[in-house]
This record gives sequence, C-alpha cells and structure tokens, in this order.
Amino acid sequence: MDVLSNLALGFGVALTLKNLTYCFVGVFLGTLIGVLPGIGPLVTIAMLLPITFGLDPVSSLIMLAGIFYGAQYGGSTTAILVNMPGEVSSAVTAIDGYQMARQGRAGPALATAAIASFVAGIISTLLVAFFGPLVGKWALEFGAAEYFSLMLMGLVFSAVLAHGDLVKSLAMVVVGLMLGIVGTDVTSGLPRFSFGVVELLDGVGFTVVAVGLFAVAEIVQNLARTEKVEVFTKDVKNLMPTWADIKAITMPTLRGTALGSFFGALPGITASVAAFSAYMLEKKLAKDPSRFGKGAIEGVAAPEAANNAAAQTHFIPTLTLGIPASAVMALMLGALTMQGIQPGPQVMTSRPELFWGLVASMFVGNVLLLLLNLPLVGLWARLTQVPYRWLFPAILMFAAVGNFSLNNSAMDVYLCAAVGVLGYVFAKLDCQPAPLILGYVLGPMLEENLRRALLMSEGSFAVFVTRPISLAFLLVTALILLAMIVPTLRRGRERALEEGDAG
Repeated sequence: MDVLSNLALGFGVALTLKNLTYCFVGVFLGTLIGVLPGIGPLVTIAMLLPITFGLDPVSSLIMLAGIFYGAQYGGSTTAILVNMPGEVSSAVTAIDGYQMARQGRAGPALATAAIASFVAGIISTLLVAFFGPLVGKWALEFGAAEYFSLMLMGLVFSAVLAHGDLVKSLAMVVVGLMLGIVGTDVTSGLPRFSFGVVELLDGVGFTVVAVGLFAVAEIVQNLARTEKVEVFTKDVKNLMPTWADIKAITMPTLRGTALGSFFGALPGITASVAAFSAYMLEKKLAKDPSRFGKGAIEGVAAPEAANNAAAQTHFIPTLTLGIPASAVMALMLGALTMQGIQPGPQVMTSRPELFWGLVASMFVGNVLLLLLNLPLVGLWARLTQVPYRWLFPAILMFAAVGNFSLNNSAMDVYLCAAVGVLGYVFAKLDCQPAPLILGYVLGPMLEENLRRALLMSEGSFAVFVTRPISLAFLLVTALILLAMIVPTLRRGRERALEEGDAG
C-alpha cells in the first residue's frame, strides 16, 4: 500500500501542467536531437544540460530523464536507418536493424524498436517503484566506510566493463578523479591544482567537462569521418509489424527487459552490457542462429528492450545510493548536485516528491514516446538526411552559449574547448570517456567518505575491512580486477613462451 500511495503522490506531481509540459519537451527534444546522426543520449544531455538549471529540481530531473530515454529511442532510429549508432548499446540494434532496412523492412524494424522500448520502459519503471525503496532502506545502514567501498567498486566496474584496454580505462578513472579535486580543499580551505588561476578556485565546472568531453569531442570525431553512409528513408512504409513479427518479438522483448532490469540496477554496469547480453542470449536460444546479423527481428527487439530497461533501472543506484550506473547517470547526478540535492537513501524521505514524481513521469514519458514516435517516424527518418556540416556550428554555438550563461565566465568556454581537444585526443588513443566522467562525479564524494571514515577510526585503515558490508564490496572489487587481470597475464606469458620457442 505504501508503494501505491507514493505512486499516487508521484502522479500528482508528474501530471501537473508544468511538469507534464517539461516531460513532453524532454522526450521530444531527446528524440529530435538523438535521431540526428552521430549524436546520442550523452551528447544530447550534455548539450541541453545548461537549460535545466533555471528550473526547480523536480522539473529539471523530469526533463532530463525525458531527454535521456527520448534520445535512447532516437539512437535506435539512426542505428536502423543510417547504421550510425549514437552510443555502444545502439550498436547492437544496428546489427540486424540496418539489415532489415536494406531488405525494405525499415518500418517494422522502427516499430519493433518503439514497442520493445515501451514495454521495457513500463515494466522496468514498475521495478524502480517497488525495489527502489527497498534499496534505499538497506542503504540507510551504510556508513562512510561502506560508501567509500561501494564507490570504489562502482569506479572499478565502470573501468572493467568499458570497451577497450583495462589499463587505459583505469587511467581514465584517475584522470576523472584528478579533475574532480581541482579547486579549494573543503577541510583546509587551501587551493588544489588551481595553478594560480582564480576561476579554477571553484573547480572545473560540471557542464564544462560534460559538454567538452561528449558534445565538442564527438563533433570533431564525426567531422573526421570520411566514409559515406547509405540512408534508407524511402523504405519506411508498412510501419506496423505483422502478426508473425509480434509473435517473434514477444518473448525476446520480455527476456531483454528482465536482463536489462537486472544489469541496470547494478552500480557501474552500462546499458551496453545489457544490450549485448540480450542479443547473445537470443542468438543462443534461436533455432537458426545464422539468421542473426542478416535481419532477424529478434535481434532488434531484445537489445532495444534491454537497453531501455537498463536505462530506467539505472535510477535505482543513482538516486538511492548516490552511485551513477553510467556516464549519463553521472550527468544526472551532477545536475542534482548543482541543484543543491545530495542523492542517497535520504532522498525518498526528505524529498519524496522528487523521487516519486520522477518515477511517475517515467510512465507518462514512455506513453508520450510511443504516441510521438510511431506517427512521426517519417519525420525522424527525414531528419537523418540533414548534412552534418550544417549541424556542427549550431551545436558548438549552443554549447558555448550554455557554458557562458551559467557563470557569465569566458574561462568556462575556453576550458570547455580545452576539454573537447582532450576528449578528441583520448578518442584517438582509444580511451573511453565514460570512466572519466564517473571518476569526476564520484571523486569528491569518494574523498569525503574516505576522510570521514579515517576520522571516525582515528586514522586506522582497518575500518574498511572490519565492517562486513565494506569488506564485501572490497572483495567483489578485488575479484573483478583479478578476473580481468589474470587471463591477460596468462596470455602474455604464453605469447612470451611461444616467441622464446620460436627464437
């Protein structure tokens, strides 16, 4: 009954004219910008983040969440029609979705993505409503040592599960931690890494890092691409799937939703892991696995359901534990912190209208997405043909104006450009930016909880291993690292022995 009464409170908040408008604007803007080639949820949210800071926290979070899952859907549209996924999780949809478009079945592929996303969104939102409070109550038992160990586990997870080399991912976490501690030390009041620059005494702004790392760097990367892309917009017809298609996607959608909901609730595990896992599961269960990669409709339904389910359940660790489950959630967490709200288990008791208003807005947003996307699929398809050379100056201008308007500081614009250059260099070195943004957001909280735990234990590091929950988190972290490092070392040793024998 508590959940039902809290949901009633949430719908009372979400269905006000103001919040309903912001939810609609969020999902519409998210889909509109997310559908443009080369611009995914991360870039969309980073670019539109500054416009939400003038809103109250509830409206701001509802709008950001709408942008998030709106852009997730937009990413699937570009993946299917252009074979240009906005993020890693949409890359799985592109495998079979693009092949369906090449076979003249772009309409059913887009409709499948919309239906699977809607079903997964509704089911996973129910899970957030029922399990979010339970996680919050459990988290009330946490002290500073437990929070430090949990954040450390989340950072290691984000590095281990990021695409690419483990050492590079861990290095990106460290770079993020270093960026996060620029400014003034809270305890001593002394400047740290400010290099005598007055503007850096307040630290490197969150929007500076987010917009520079994702929006600016992504634009430069897209401009550097020379390959021509074939767009299948003429074949967007016969939108509704056949009865045989619906039968084929029902179970993959439900299985994808279950997998995505599970992975999404775990700190540090991204939606791309859920999408790849759902795709591989369907391929394993299929009677004819050879169909996958050649236009199998199950290969669109399962990853899209997993992707969107994970996106919704990411809010459980983000809001109840204060641990972002992905780079996008790190942006959400940063936005909340800038609004003066500290995410954690107290959010549900101190700001129930925020938590339950967001949960209710997810139901509303998913319905709005379905109503928006199916009738407007032709418009979204035509938008994929907009030349990128027209888009990038507008995006850069928007990013510069947004950064300047927050503090009326030209330094923020210069720093954003510098971070953009840094992001492009990282991309060329095959270093993923997601661990960096997680390190940047969690860094100050990690340091604060480390100091608090050591203060309470009078400087003894034993506090982290004598408290059972903290020890459990540290052991999981160590096991994950060992599971990744040992096979790498074994392969290196075998390679060295083979070279020695050959010599």
